[in-house]
Amino acid sequence: MVNAYNTILNPGTGEIVEKKSRFIGYVRHVEAEEDALAFVTEIKKKHYDARHNCYAYAIGQERPLLRFSDDGEPGGTAGKPILEVLTGKDLCDICVVVTRYFGGTLLGTGGLVRAYTEAAQACIGATRMVRKCRVLPVVIRTNYTDLGKIQYILGSEGIDVKDSVYGEMVELRVELLVEDAQRIQNTLMEATAARVELEQGDSMFSVWKGAAG
Repeated sequence: MVNAYNTILNPGTGEIVEKKSRFIGYVRHVEAEEDALAFVTEIKKKHYDARHNCYAYAIGQERPLLRFSDDGEPGGTAGKPILEVLTGKDLCDICVVVTRYFGGTLLGTGGLVRAYTEAAQACIGATRMVRKCRVLPVVIRTNYTDLGKIQYILGSEGIDVKDSVYGEMVELRVELLVEDAQRIQNTLMEATAARVELEQGDSMFSVWKGAAG
């Protein structure tokens, strides 16, 4: 089971020039293959006069769907290098399209691989990359006497309170990394002599602590 992966939040664009050939990279978050193919079609229509619109996408977390196209470039010089940028950064749910306008000078196999790689890196670098981790949503119900202990434990673990409700009891909603969830819940129970009530939901993926590395 995969417990973490990287993805992007917003679209990005980047461009490089190699011996007068322009390589324009576009990246977008996608969650289904039809979304990726629609994005490819959109860029092809936008650059209908370009010689090549090469692409790669990775969709899904457990066993990502990986596809690429050289779109007329020599085999292995365009789509595969773009895909290797995605897999090298552990990126999922993402599609990159690199449009090439030929500048009149042949770049050779190595030059093409380098150019498509750099264009893919450029457009990804222009977006915000985040890490999504598998978490367990947990509702914590406590009396006011134990609230300070619980807040201290959560703070020491670096856990943010997503929502809180103050009534006869205090209700805190948090997300715990699956690998830490049992330990932290045990700590809360021990600190409150089992007075705290814990309601655990089903695991899900959630953005964890901002940008990915």
